[in-house]
Amino acid sequence: MTALGITVVVGGQFGGEGKGKITSHLCRNHNFDIAVRCGGPNSGHTCTIDGEQTVLRQVPVGVVNPNTKLFLAAGSLINPDVLKNEIEQFHLTPDRLKIDRNAALITPDCIEMEKKLLLRDHLGSTQSGVGAAVSKRALRSPPIDLVNNNPELKKFTCDVSEEVMKGYKKQKKIVIEGTQGFGLSLYHSPFYPNTTSRDTTASAFLSEVGLSPLCVSEIIMVVRTFPIRVAGKSGPLDEISWDVIEQESGYPHKIFENTTVTNMLRRVGRFDINLVKKAFNANYNAKIALMGVDYLDYRDKSKKGWDELTATTKSFILMVVKNLGDNITYIGTGPSDFDLIDIEKV
Repeated sequence: MTALGITVVVGGQFGGEGKGKITSHLCRNHNFDIAVRCGGPNSGHTCTIDGEQTVLRQVPVGVVNPNTKLFLAAGSLINPDVLKNEIEQFHLTPDRLKIDRNAALITPDCIEMEKKLLLRDHLGSTQSGVGAAVSKRALRSPPIDLVNNNPELKKFTCDVSEEVMKGYKKQKKIVIEGTQGFGLSLYHSPFYPNTTSRDTTASAFLSEVGLSPLCVSEIIMVVRTFPIRVAGKSGPLDEISWDVIEQESGYPHKIFENTTVTNMLRRVGRFDINLVKKAFNANYNAKIALMGVDYLDYRDKSKKGWDELTATTKSFILMVVKNLGDNITYIGTGPSDFDLIDIEKV
């Protein structure tokens, strides 16, 4: 783990890779001082709090460490109701949580616009209003509301870029928590128009925060053994059923995953090394966090070291190394934040 500078956490597939797990690990176990989240409430990030899996749609996952300062970037899209609920849930004050004054508000008409466009039917959209808010902001007529204009949130506002740079110059450890995954990038995905409404690379997240790439000390790209997409017509995937994973892994009980925002059954598919290689090139030379090796072999669930892993999982990891280089730094062995092998600490 690089001692100082900015770490950017990105997804290498279609979201749901485990960015929340990695970000919470960095803040909880590597004592990161600052966590900045990009994106909007269309993407839920999961972490473990008090033994329970908790989904955060707005607040950075760095909330797991009470000493980590939390920031929402200028490029963020804010649903005031969702954010206020999370502020109350975690008893956050303006001393701990800061929102860029130029972050955009998602208003009811944004959500209604996406419903009228039938984006869920066409693209598997969560219809959270994010895409509509992005389009309104780009068109500038009528102008979209900014957080700085919201009376209840105004007290949390600041210039996030300026505040994060102050931390950087004081040699604070900073993580930028990206959203979704490379396969959903509006610009770089091979599956357009089955994408999200924005770019999802490390460079894009730095732009949303307002930081120079020269500040970055490392990129961590999170991928999973079996990529997922949201339900419905969400785009191409070498799709299999959850029953197949259960049979192949030897899981002793039914396994499935629902989407964090719409609570619908996720689609799941085979690992696509070509997509991951493309994502790696766009986020070069990222460290790799490989999640879900327990889906390869249930006997690897909750293991804590390389030597404990089965031959099946080691073979899969070596395939990834052959294609991307010896960059694997984290191995996820289950859903909990604590089901993680940190190679640099082993």
